[in-house]
Amino acid sequence: MNCILTAVIVLGGIALIAALILYFCSKKFAVQEDPRIGQVTATLPGANCGGCGFAGCSGLASALVKAADAGSLEGLNCPVGGAEVMGKVADLLGMAIANSDPKVAVVRCNGTCALRPRIAEYNGLRTCSAMNATGAGETACGFGCLGCGDCVAACQFDAIRMNPETGLPEVDEEKCTSCGACVKACPRQIIELRKKGPKGRRVYVSCVNKDKGPAAMKACKAACIGCGKCVKECKFEAITLENNVSYIDFNKCRLCKKCVEACPTKAIHAVNFPAPKPKAEAPKEQPSETGSANTTSQSATTSNPNPINQKEEQA
Repeated sequence: MNCILTAVIVLGGIALIAALILYFCSKKFAVQEDPRIGQVTATLPGANCGGCGFAGCSGLASALVKAADAGSLEGLNCPVGGAEVMGKVADLLGMAIANSDPKVAVVRCNGTCALRPRIAEYNGLRTCSAMNATGAGETACGFGCLGCGDCVAACQFDAIRMNPETGLPEVDEEKCTSCGACVKACPRQIIELRKKGPKGRRVYVSCVNKDKGPAAMKACKAACIGCGKCVKECKFEAITLENNVSYIDFNKCRLCKKCVEACPTKAIHAVNFPAPKPKAEAPKEQPSETGSANTTSQSATTSNPNPINQKEEQA
């Protein structure tokens, strides 16, 4: 009995000493979290999409608090919350933020089923990453969309869907938050975040094919052939030609659409512009009243050229 009591007392003493040591260590080495981090995290939408460049909203909140202590929030943005949420965060941290233009995901591939026919059949894991690892895919274009929908699966906001007729993904501008998840999911990097533009209008090259003109046209009838006509047409130096494919800088583009008209393969797309008005036909010339009277008079004269002789014949 004494042995059992002794063992209980000893173990209890050891437990008490260990608890005191743990308590001392927790106080000594405790990491104090800035209460503003929790407040900023609560203000953020909580999507944890990674579009801001951090693993989640808590990571962005910590970065925002540190940036506020440094004196500037430049370069930090929540694409899901947009300007409204960032304004609330800035007010919370007592900072000012620069207004950033909203962006939207753009699919830079126009290789529809009609313009880019299949030449092979893929049997395997039906994902873009797996198909891309095996080679060119089911078409002759080794740069275009693979059509397996990895971008659709990556989007948490149901902003992308696959069009069964074209075989290409389509972005819903109203739902897109420009989080960039689809950009990361595409193994061929054909999806890009671009400025949404005034009234949603934007101009971009819907092709990333780096092959030379004849090879690109053989693979897809709507491919950029690197002719450079768009570069010569642009007066704002917004278009560059590199690796046989053109690219339009959305920061320099003035939406004049002259490049769209100059492109021989229609690889440059203009989105959300009003439809061009049909050209009015020239009005047909109407004969004058004087001309009509003269014509009638001439007809009467022709039918009866000599009325006097006609009366004599009747007599």
